[in-house]
Amino acid sequence: MDKENLAQNLADIFQRLLKKYGPQHWWPAESRFEMMAGAVLTQSAAWTNVEKAISRLKEANLLSAEAILQAADNALAESIRPSGYFNVKVRKLKALSNWLQTGYGGQAEKLLEIESSVLRNELLSVWGIGEETADSILLYACGKPVFVIDAYTRRIFSRLGLTEKEAGYDHLQRLFTANLAADAALYNEYHALIVRHAKEHCRVKPGCEGCVLKDVCRFDYRE
Repeated sequence: MDKENLAQNLADIFQRLLKKYGPQHWWPAESRFEMMAGAVLTQSAAWTNVEKAISRLKEANLLSAEAILQAADNALAESIRPSGYFNVKVRKLKALSNWLQTGYGGQAEKLLEIESSVLRNELLSVWGIGEETADSILLYACGKPVFVIDAYTRRIFSRLGLTEKEAGYDHLQRLFTANLAADAALYNEYHALIVRHAKEHCRVKPGCEGCVLKDVCRFDYRE
């Protein structure tokens, strides 16, 4: 693929992935706060392990900002142990919970009333919350039209020739937001399909056979 007609190329990629995999119904969660916690727990973790951690938090009644703030660090760490880096993630969950409790009474629903750029800046001011995590919270927990960029996105779209491997987060994000309608449902589905495709085919060592993007990809799968 070339970098001309980006809007058309992005639409084509989306349709190919959607036809291949179907709707992904992401993010699987029972509450907005569960999605927020999941966005932190998924840092450097496989989703299967995040699911285990979330399940343990539910069993311990620790899936609210207030409960997390009141929990002892060691008890919280034990609950989220399956997600890895659990001691650091305890600090991150408590920092996020403190921000939500202090500013919004612990009610994630109140975040929907805040303008995206304002909310993003607030999230980025919370210890342990980077751009990908903040944007995941904005898109999935708050339904804001913010495109999430991750390693999967960078890998797939650099191999397609639509961006450089070294491109910055903001540059990659603008590639999507400047060429797609500002639609949270579209961004949600597109990102979920990217993750699915990266796991199914476009891995670090790609499995190009059967890939629906193979005919437009610039990556030499024979290497």
